[in-house]
This record gives sequence, structure tokens and C-alpha cells, in this order.
Amino acid sequence: MGVFHQPPGLSKREVGVIFYTQKRSGLIKDEGLGLIHIYYGQGAGKTTRAVGLAIRAAGSGMKVNFVQFMKSGNSGETGILENIPNINYFCPGKHPFILSRGPEIVHYEHAERALAYSLEAVESGTHLLICDEILDTILFKVLQKEQLLELIKGCKGKAELVMTGRDALPEFIRLADYATEFVQKKHPYYRGMKARKGIEY
Repeated sequence: MGVFHQPPGLSKREVGVIFYTQKRSGLIKDEGLGLIHIYYGQGAGKTTRAVGLAIRAAGSGMKVNFVQFMKSGNSGETGILENIPNINYFCPGKHPFILSRGPEIVHYEHAERALAYSLEAVESGTHLLICDEILDTILFKVLQKEQLLELIKGCKGKAELVMTGRDALPEFIRLADYATEFVQKKHPYYRGMKARKGIEY
């Protein structure tokens, strides 16, 4: 590890503000598994972050369950996730776009199957459960807030839980141990670029 050099012209207090945005409280301790992660926001990279964590955990010998909500299972990462030792990937199947008239039976069934698999994974002793886009099930009203709270409660102190999506209810953030907002500053979509296989999905 390299030696940290204080940037010229900055006081120690200013360096602390830049590099350590929150003050640590309490003693450093090993809490083991069972913490809650939330990756949310309009910025790209939430699923990519979750995939990276899945690979890190699997490489460390942990049992990982990666579940996709609100997706059809055809994005680029799925092919490799299905072939990585220690990772169990699950997507209930095709998930059509939810149109302006609202969710249809297929959307409710997709969400319920993904949630049932997630709860079973916790009971089966998974170390890391990743519920990709589960937060959007609340946005589109295909699952209820209470169902996600039950999942969080079931994982606390038992299995590491990652939840991703565009928005996170304040109650979820309050219960989380990690809450990271992805903020979009620029994206080529807004200058007319089509999503590219292997990059955007």
C-alpha cells in the first residue's frame, strides 16, 4: 500500500472532509454476514456494482444467489453468472415492458416468483442474496412494501442482502447498513445513442 501524502494547500481538517465524509463512531468490530446494501438512483452502474460483488463473494468461497426482478434474463451478465462456481442465478422468465395502463398478470407473477426464490435462498443458507431491480417492484406496484420489509428482516444478521433499483423508500434506507446513490451527470442516451449490448445491458 502506498504512503498517503497530504495534498498541498489543504489542512488536515480539509483533507478529512474530502476523503472521510462521515465520522466513525464506536469500536471497530467484525459483524460477520447479515448486513443490508441498497444501490439506488438514476445513474447507471447499480447492476454492474452488484455483479462485481457477486464475483468477489463467489471468489471467496461464499454461496451467492443472484435474482433478477423486472428483467427478462437476457442482459450480458447472465450468461457468465450461470457458469461461475458458487453463484446460483435465477430469473423467472420474460418480463414485458410495463405500459402506461399499468402492470398485468405476468408482471405480478414474475415478481412473486422472484421473491419466493429469494426467501427460499435465505432459508437454504445463502451467504449473499442479490435482488437486482427489486426496488422497482415498489415503484411499479407489483410487490408491497411489507414484502420487502419481510425480506430485509429475514436477512438481518443471517445473509448479506443487496437490493438495487431506481428509488429507495426512506424506510429501506433507514434499515440499510450500506446505502449508495448513483447520480447521473452525463449519459450518451440523451444525445441519441442506442443502448449497446455488453456495455449498457
